[in-house]
Amino acid sequence: MHRNAAETVMGAVVLIVAAVFLFFAYNTAQVSAVSGYQLTAKFSNANGLKSGGDVRISGIKVGSILAQHLDPKTFQAIVTISLDPTIKLATDSVAQITSSGLLGDEYIQIEPGNEDDLIAPGGTITHTQASMSLEGLIGQLIYNSAQNSGQKKPDAAAAAPAGP
Repeated sequence: MHRNAAETVMGAVVLIVAAVFLFFAYNTAQVSAVSGYQLTAKFSNANGLKSGGDVRISGIKVGSILAQHLDPKTFQAIVTISLDPTIKLATDSVAQITSSGLLGDEYIQIEPGNEDDLIAPGGTITHTQASMSLEGLIGQLIYNSAQNSGQKKPDAAAAAPAGP
């Protein structure tokens, strides 16, 4: 009977430590959505973005991705974001999709503009830059290498000026 009580106490301690660890991880990871005013942005490619993803300025989380859908007329991805109400963006601000590393999550990075006019709540960020696909970049590199290797290099004798 004594052994069963010790195992029960140890199991309870393990569960308490796990709960404290999960609480700490949740609070430090900034997983919660940022509530604030909504803006939209149109991208030619929103590959890798997820609802609940980060919106950052200078690497600091200032918002969350709320939703994304396809515009049936222009076939662009329309992304709805929520920004902290203390953040006011100029009309020439740029939103770009970037990743936190080679294999990291995609997020929206906003470069604030310098205009005096501000984007109103419910407005649209007009200057956007879509994400760059690693596969597309590698394919372009291979294509360019194949094109350059297929070109003839000028003959050294033909390029030399004729002497007197």
